[in-house]
Amino acid sequence: MGAKGYPYVYGGYDTMIRELGERLVKRGVHVRVYNHRALFPQKPRYVNGIECIYTPAIESKKLTQLSHSFFSMVHACFSDIDVILVVNSANGPFGVISRFFRKKTVINVDGLEWLRPKWEGIASKYFFWASRMATKYYDQLINDSDEMQRVYKELFNADSKVIAYGANPRADVDPEPIEKWGIKSQSYFLIVGRLIPDNNADLIIDGFLKSNSERKLVIVGDVPFDDDYASILKNKEDERLLFLGYVTDQNELAAWYSHCFAYFHGHEYGGTNPAMLKALGFGCAILALDTPFNKEMLQNGKHGWFFKKSTESVQDIVEASESSKERMAYFRGTARQGLIQRYNWDYVTDQYLEVFQELSGKKPFGSSPEKPKLEQVKS
Repeated sequence: MGAKGYPYVYGGYDTMIRELGERLVKRGVHVRVYNHRALFPQKPRYVNGIECIYTPAIESKKLTQLSHSFFSMVHACFSDIDVILVVNSANGPFGVISRFFRKKTVINVDGLEWLRPKWEGIASKYFFWASRMATKYYDQLINDSDEMQRVYKELFNADSKVIAYGANPRADVDPEPIEKWGIKSQSYFLIVGRLIPDNNADLIIDGFLKSNSERKLVIVGDVPFDDDYASILKNKEDERLLFLGYVTDQNELAAWYSHCFAYFHGHEYGGTNPAMLKALGFGCAILALDTPFNKEMLQNGKHGWFFKKSTESVQDIVEASESSKERMAYFRGTARQGLIQRYNWDYVTDQYLEVFQELSGKKPFGSSPEKPKLEQVKS
């Protein structure tokens, strides 16, 4: 619980629920996902072997996610499940409910939400407090990177297990979806992500426009509400800029990744980032903001080039990359090698299953040839 549901896919958590849930079902686990009722016009009870429960929410910008998680937690605690997996540190306080009912719990806390510019004042303080509560009330804390594990230990004196996010590498993607825009392979730089301050699209765009590049800068992503920051960006006038908004066709998105000259990653806060994993999986040359999280993912520059948080640094790396085509070709050629074992979805699933088995004291059907009739784990 804590994501929007299954098989709905909008962001990283929803993708994780899909990839993890479907694999757990194949391993003999009874998986239940709590879906946000308002997002599902059709409400089948089972989808691909996953049980779907449609819980309500207080429909408002600030309360939707929290209220949905609250109702889901109450429902789960009155059911016969063995382990509850929660995503998002905002749901940290709800662990007190599961602890009262003596339900075993796991929480994936994600990134440094309290530092993100979109959360100010009370919201920022809430995220910090909720993250602290997650360390107190849940049986197992999951971080998706070594750096996030260090942060939680330093800030909250909390131990956690590192289980990263998975990737689905893909090669030889047809360029046809981008050619309809009159754009050729490697004739553009690419940004993929929500147009929010902590992804630094403004910094990248301004630095790119100062450069002497004749390539285009293609921006994939938007925000699902009226926003001054996003509007200012989209109103910038330069023939080198192409704003595509959301790209929901996965083949088209794959083509934009696969055929870019370089992928810009400006995400500032958080651990393992799904967009970065996609860039590695599609064989992109990656230009990333210099942060501890991005350095960890790119193995300290083995699979990417870093820029500082300034327009001058972005300008410099645009011009340097265009004059270093051999280096960019090397990054493209070795990108998929950056998807080490921890970023493999099957390996990720195995790690989560070990946690569930340890907490529940059970093993799913078929997991042990010697003991095939052990009781199922329900999560």
